[in-house]
Amino acid sequence: MLSGKIQLTLMVGPVVPVPAPRVVMEALNEVSVTSSDEGRSGFQLSFALSTSSPLHTLFLLGSGMSAIPVIRVVIVATVSGTPHVIMDGAMTKFEIKPGTKSAQAILTVFGEDLSVFMDQTDFSGLPFPAMPAEGRVALLLAKYAVLGVIPLVIPSVMVDVPLPTSKIEAQKGTDLVYINQLAERVGYVFYIEPGPLPGQSIGYWGPQIKVGVPQPALSINMDGHSNVESLNFSFKNDKHELPAYYYYNEQSKLILEVPLPPITPLNPPLGLIPPIPTALTPVADNLSKLPVAQGIMRGLAAAAKWAEVVEGDGTLDVVRYGRLLKSRQLVGVRGAGLAYDGLHYVKSVTHTIKRGEYKQSFKLSRNGLISTVPRVAA
Repeated sequence: MLSGKIQLTLMVGPVVPVPAPRVVMEALNEVSVTSSDEGRSGFQLSFALSTSSPLHTLFLLGSGMSAIPVIRVVIVATVSGTPHVIMDGAMTKFEIKPGTKSAQAILTVFGEDLSVFMDQTDFSGLPFPAMPAEGRVALLLAKYAVLGVIPLVIPSVMVDVPLPTSKIEAQKGTDLVYINQLAERVGYVFYIEPGPLPGQSIGYWGPQIKVGVPQPALSINMDGHSNVESLNFSFKNDKHELPAYYYYNEQSKLILEVPLPPITPLNPPLGLIPPIPTALTPVADNLSKLPVAQGIMRGLAAAAKWAEVVEGDGTLDVVRYGRLLKSRQLVGVRGAGLAYDGLHYVKSVTHTIKRGEYKQSFKLSRNGLISTVPRVAA
């Protein structure tokens, strides 16, 4: 579909996808993939549809007989010789826009990442006696090894393993719902990251990480060195609230209020001037009933989220940028001014691929103004 430095590979099939035939690739008009640090990732494929197109068969296979998705899709973008798996998921919905005298019919395929398979069957009541949360998550993810999902489970500080004689933990809801519930209890996140190879994915259950080697800088207002088409920032200090953990001491019958800062080793300050809290807010009404470690971890996760008062959004051309911008990682910014230059966290990225064109729109966040580093890598 693309030429030169960028090539697109589309793989389709049940369970084990195979490269799409040439006739399908020639009918492909547009690809859109959205990857975010919260919730599921999704994709959209747009095809020109003729009366003799084999896509009619694909539509019938994927739409009709079962509520469970059966057609798997892998999308690989090769930039400067390096392949990047930008989506591994399943088709969930189809739409057809009838053609007119001047235009062909359009088949639009919608889909989500592999977590859609984890949200099909309710396994409520499945017991997990004497097993910590991370053990339960690893056991649940093991079911999806046939789809190439590799678990990456980070043990939590809060180790709460009730004795089987007093309580036996049981699953509530589907695998996806229960894994997200376990993550929320300890201030963790869960998502499926496609790759690194086609047919492989990483099921990550752990803290949200905002450290690491930053991606090459997004440059604006730098003449020939500019590599983004647009980049805008806003500062919303009014959204910043400081969460508090309320601890009830049974001996003294007193409730202690413990404010929780947004700064942790995995969520360092990216701005020199932090936001000023506008309110002190309990994370949850029943937070005082939680164990101390669990309540503090949930509070720290909420504090890090509420402190993201600097928000940015923009678009770039992948050819000009020279590589793919990835979500859930840091990226440098330069040329945006003293307040917004420096490192930012990439919250989401949307890939839009058309014939001869590859663009990305993105959203950034940061927990303060003015850079904490003297320079960023170009």
